[in-house]
Amino acid sequence: MKISMTKATEAQHRTYYGLGTKIDLTIFGTQSPTLLDKANDLISGYEDRLTINRTESELMSVNDAAGQSPVAVSSSTFALTKLAVKTSLQHDGFNASIGPLVKLWDIGFSDAHVPDDASIKDHLKVIDPTDIVLDDQDQTIFLKKAGMELDLGGIAKGYIADRIRDLWRSAGVRAGMINLGGNVLIMGSSPKHLDGDWRIGVQNPFAERGDNIAAIQIEACSAVTSGIYERHLDVDGKSYHHILDSQTGYPRQNNLVSVTVFSKDSVVGEIETTRLFFAGGPIPNWMETADNVYGAIFITKDKEIQIVGLPEGSFHLFNDDFTVL
Repeated sequence: MKISMTKATEAQHRTYYGLGTKIDLTIFGTQSPTLLDKANDLISGYEDRLTINRTESELMSVNDAAGQSPVAVSSSTFALTKLAVKTSLQHDGFNASIGPLVKLWDIGFSDAHVPDDASIKDHLKVIDPTDIVLDDQDQTIFLKKAGMELDLGGIAKGYIADRIRDLWRSAGVRAGMINLGGNVLIMGSSPKHLDGDWRIGVQNPFAERGDNIAAIQIEACSAVTSGIYERHLDVDGKSYHHILDSQTGYPRQNNLVSVTVFSKDSVVGEIETTRLFFAGGPIPNWMETADNVYGAIFITKDKEIQIVGLPEGSFHLFNDDFTVL
């Protein structure tokens, strides 16, 4: 763990590693820096329960019992699974039961490969979210078919970020930043700007992380991005990204390279970025149908940018390779 701290009255920051990524936590004010470690402990606890990249966890117990029996889980795991299943049943792109298909492709890992059509069709048979049975009274999860697997990776970071915010608020933290590998949640008023707004960078999807093409001036919020640029598999001149379509079994195809959603809660950002990416662009009346969203930014493969909902003058572009529509 790398630690870098300035005066307590300015900022306290620590960098950790978890959830398969680098985690940056910052609080402003005079609260104890132990709140950073407590937040990291919270992250570790959730990862221990929700990971499917280890042999043992609550979700792995559910997956191992697929087609056999229900499994009782903790209240937090049950609540997140319930939200994930509800979202999956809307059929907007997110699918909590997509685990077998994700592992078949394994994009982002050393054994990633392009599966044959027959294998994909077989796996499509066990990724139906209607085959997930939840028992509210006993808090059990049952996967009806053998071979099914829950995968909450597309929603867990947002849920965990929101829980860190709850922890810090209860401890009196007035301003802070939570960065779970590009999933950003900011709370309070910015201590660095008189207007209290924050400046959030917009990643260049064609460059290394940290290369921003623009900045957004905005109040405390969550910023979540779905993009095809970080995890992909290149084979025989073709590139396959990791956002898989439950209907076809292949990566979702459209002209988008990234979608960033600004929302009150980070878990909403997770859900809405997936929804918008699968839609391939802005959805009519999206601001009215989504839950506490402030806006979204779409970037296409042609380096065109479309902005929805954000206040006029809040978007500041500083890369001439991109065009705002």
